[in-house]
Amino acid sequence: MSAASRGLISGLRFLSVGPRTSTISASYQFRGFGSESLIDEEPRIIVPRPSVMSPNSKRTGAIAVKCGMSALWDKWGARVPITVLWLDDNIVSQVKTFEKEGFYALQIGCGQKKDKHLTKPEVGHFRAQGVPLKRKLREFPVTEDALLPVGAEIGVRHFVPGQYVDVTGITRGKGFQGGMKRWGFKGMPASHGASLSHRSIGSTGQRDAPGKVFKGKKMPGRMGGAQRTVKNVWVYKIDPARNLMWVRGQVPGAEGNFVFIRDAHYKKPDPSLLPFPTYFPTEDEDPTALEPIVADLGDEDPFMVAD
Repeated sequence: MSAASRGLISGLRFLSVGPRTSTISASYQFRGFGSESLIDEEPRIIVPRPSVMSPNSKRTGAIAVKCGMSALWDKWGARVPITVLWLDDNIVSQVKTFEKEGFYALQIGCGQKKDKHLTKPEVGHFRAQGVPLKRKLREFPVTEDALLPVGAEIGVRHFVPGQYVDVTGITRGKGFQGGMKRWGFKGMPASHGASLSHRSIGSTGQRDAPGKVFKGKKMPGRMGGAQRTVKNVWVYKIDPARNLMWVRGQVPGAEGNFVFIRDAHYKKPDPSLLPFPTYFPTEDEDPTALEPIVADLGDEDPFMVAD
């Protein structure tokens, strides 16, 4: 085939394919898959005001610093093991909406940090949002009616004494540990018949069939240092003046670590008792003059109840 014939065939092929390609590109522009359609849309205006929480509503969480554990005695004389959590200057640092990101969420920032201790992308993120530099960030999914504007404060009065919360944190790292400490194995005999294998885990597999150790077998390895969630933690007391929260029992992490608090998933609080989407203080309210709020323990002494 000569060069002229090949050129004629390629030209006819281009003409036959050209209109079809332009039609496809036009249809893609009509559907708006590019980022131009997102930029042209007007930003959502969020007005911070109290509203009524529905059963399907989902509020934002908060970031706290674990201060340590102690014990208190309630009005009936019962000893309550307590973990103290400090909500250090929680604010909304970014709002994610369905129009832009495809879902609703609030990014919460906690603490303070200098710009020299942050990377340039992190500093640019805070400056773009117009919020102070924060030490810790966390994103909490919410429903559309629970959105808050950037800069809104999340204090300890976001939670109510007596409700249940889920607390997530990074557990203490224990390093490389054996099977008895890591998994609670019984171990081998302590006297007869066990020579230098008292803390051994024993057999780990079978014989020629299947001839391998199954995946997930509990064996020695690194213990701790993983994200864990303690569910249904009871809020005993809050101190609005110092942004402190007392919860019953233990939460993951060491002292000084960050933990993330959300409304309990299983023991859901009464929507009529929770401030929604968060607590908004009045204009004449002085936070430093507020007294601690303790959970209602009822009027019946549990130690005087007959069997």
